[in-house]
Amino acid sequence: MGGDAFEPSLAPKTFRFFDIDEFRSSVRKLSVDFTPLVRTIAAEQTILNLEGCSVNFIKSFPRISDGQFAPDCTVVGFTMDDGIPILFNGVERDKSVVVIGSGGAAYSAVERTERRYASIVFSPEIRDRGWPLGSAHFNMFETSPTAHQRLRDLVVQVLSVVPELGEMPNVSEASVAVRESLLGCIDGVVGEIAPARWASHANSSRQFKIFQDIRAVLAGSLGRPIYSEELAQQVGISVRSMHDAILRYRGMSLHRYLRLRRLWLVRRRLLAGADSVKAIALAFGFWHLGDFSGSYRLQFGESPSETLARSRRS
Repeated sequence: MGGDAFEPSLAPKTFRFFDIDEFRSSVRKLSVDFTPLVRTIAAEQTILNLEGCSVNFIKSFPRISDGQFAPDCTVVGFTMDDGIPILFNGVERDKSVVVIGSGGAAYSAVERTERRYASIVFSPEIRDRGWPLGSAHFNMFETSPTAHQRLRDLVVQVLSVVPELGEMPNVSEASVAVRESLLGCIDGVVGEIAPARWASHANSSRQFKIFQDIRAVLAGSLGRPIYSEELAQQVGISVRSMHDAILRYRGMSLHRYLRLRRLWLVRRRLLAGADSVKAIALAFGFWHLGDFSGSYRLQFGESPSETLARSRRS
């Protein structure tokens, strides 16, 4: 999630991934953790780095993801297609929605189907344009369908037309001009934001902090299982409140989420070359080995022993 300098380029770079164990995000200034919800993926990221900003087009896959951008940037995100809504920061809205984050803003998302979306990352931060900024997490807004489509169309134009300017002697001037077009279009989107009752619920800082506190405790216990009572005690809330937070931001029950997390921790240990499947399964709370093996195969498309054997061969 660094902010190191880079030379602008008018040549987009495309990254493709077909293996969940090799997937990584190539979006600059973004730190992200994810849990796939499918066995196989076909992910694609097209990234265009310009002077003062980058344009990112993502073809994603069903997954749970948690991300945070660097504190020196402002990010505007929006879908590039229409489909089953993404659960973003605990709210499932899709019609003409844009998300805006700045100053190290964080987000949580659950994508149940393959979706396409874009993000525009401005660095340094955008100030004094009247954009709604200033929260520890991304905020969601509903704009007009026309403004939303203009922004989609502009991204398509930038990624298709700008590479043709690659022979220009002054790449920096072209980058600045494209950035100005993006800023103007987003100004229009912000200018057409419509008041919506759901937005105040989506942009609640208190609820998001509870969820982030849960994630922080879980991140500190990667080497062992952690169960609901202990988790609630460490966060300082009731199990019921914790269940409600997980249901809102993960779209699943607390029990299912913790079990899915333990499956991934087992896989992580198996890929690192554990001593035995049985020992690792028991260490992470899977006492019914037949049920564990079935759940593992359903989630990853292979048995635990096959994962371990593959890790030892490599």
